[in-house]
Amino acid sequence: MIEQERDAVAGPGRPAPGRKPNILLVEDDQTIADEVRDDLIGRGYVVEHIGDGAAAMRAVQSRHFDLLIVDRLLPGLDGLTVIERARALGIRTPVLVLSALSAVDDRVRGLKAGGDDYLTKPFAFMELAARVEALLRRPIDMRETVLRIGPLEMDLIDRTVRRGERELDLLPREFKLLEYLMRRPGQLVTRDMLLEDVWHYRFLPQTNLVDVHIGRLRRKLDAPGEPPLIQSVRGAGFIFRVPD
Repeated sequence: MIEQERDAVAGPGRPAPGRKPNILLVEDDQTIADEVRDDLIGRGYVVEHIGDGAAAMRAVQSRHFDLLIVDRLLPGLDGLTVIERARALGIRTPVLVLSALSAVDDRVRGLKAGGDDYLTKPFAFMELAARVEALLRRPIDMRETVLRIGPLEMDLIDRTVRRGERELDLLPREFKLLEYLMRRPGQLVTRDMLLEDVWHYRFLPQTNLVDVHIGRLRRKLDAPGEPPLIQSVRGAGFIFRVPD
């Protein structure tokens, strides 16, 4: 099920000195769970395994975890329901969704449910570890007052945005749109997600509103010669990505 690809020495996922990150793995396939748990423990993480969604909900409500790795298809309470209920309770722990469903719509549903990243099966241990490391580095406290992604810095108190030394003059809606994208770097964001979460539409009209605002935001974000930060995914949406 999982490609046996490992780092030769100490690849992605090695924790910083101090307390070991605590990961909850929610996976009903015992073989996959054993492989993932053993690999992550070997990389220095503390891993607790639970095989069903109901028990996972009890765990996330009673104990602290630094990261949740949740299989989408679970017996009883499915993985997306676990994530949605956790988010409704105000639990902001990063979530990596595992799934054999690889279509764009399936990935979008996983992210809209509250997942922070989505990894399809079969996967390589190196990729899993790299995604775990990236999620553990990512700020998760939505009360943070400054967002820093690549060359961009957004001050949520002063309502200012800078790209390097250049301050951007953003309208309120552009500011909110950029904040939404900066909180999801590297993730596919659909037009429907933006209409629901940024414009708060309860129905999804046929409109080019999102594209118009994305176009205006791009013109302010990217000066001549600067690499673009918002990429279009044809037929799907947009990705905020900092160039390497």
